[in-house]
Amino acid sequence: MSDLNLCGSELPSQVQDLPLGGRFQLISAYVADDLAQMAQLCAAFAFEERSIVLFGKPVLQPRLISWAGELPYTYSGDTLSPRPFPSPLVPLLDRVNATLFKLAPGAPPFNHVLLNLYRDGADSMGLHSDDENELGADPWIASLSFGAARCFQIAPKRKHRVKGAPAEKRNISLPSGSLLLMEPPMQRYYLHGLQKTKRPVGARLNLTFRGIVPR
Repeated sequence: MSDLNLCGSELPSQVQDLPLGGRFQLISAYVADDLAQMAQLCAAFAFEERSIVLFGKPVLQPRLISWAGELPYTYSGDTLSPRPFPSPLVPLLDRVNATLFKLAPGAPPFNHVLLNLYRDGADSMGLHSDDENELGADPWIASLSFGAARCFQIAPKRKHRVKGAPAEKRNISLPSGSLLLMEPPMQRYYLHGLQKTKRPVGARLNLTFRGIVPR
């Protein structure tokens, strides 16, 4: 554990380098009044169940999503058109960008936010990497959590695993109000996702910040 001076306050942070490249930082207590902010965000956005394309077939995502961004963003065959940033989101976007610029002054600013609403433990996010072309080479990704803590998994991509060795997976609990930063070149070598759970859990809202690069 170490302390990072981010946004003018001392916040406990877990920083871990990944052997293939990149690292992640988990900053707990990044946001105060997290449940109140979760309620404001849920009220400000219209959430929907949308399909993505897996193995050539449309499949409903096992969660509800919404978004806001200056430019379109396409993942798994689904394109999210530009939408304005609702007022409750603007201070969060500004703060997460301030954190990004302290760590990486030359990084493109975050200008798109994907919101994932996990209603219970049956909702999930499969293992994937955020490596779409519109994110540019080796993007930064930030993930802000509200509500029930869930298990976040990181695993190396199959093509980068050591032959004959088991996949090295990391499981991280993401508490409410925490910020997870995934640093380059993590998306090149690793997958990440949110696993299902059979234990009773409440709703969780996740905000994933990305920098869409104009084509």
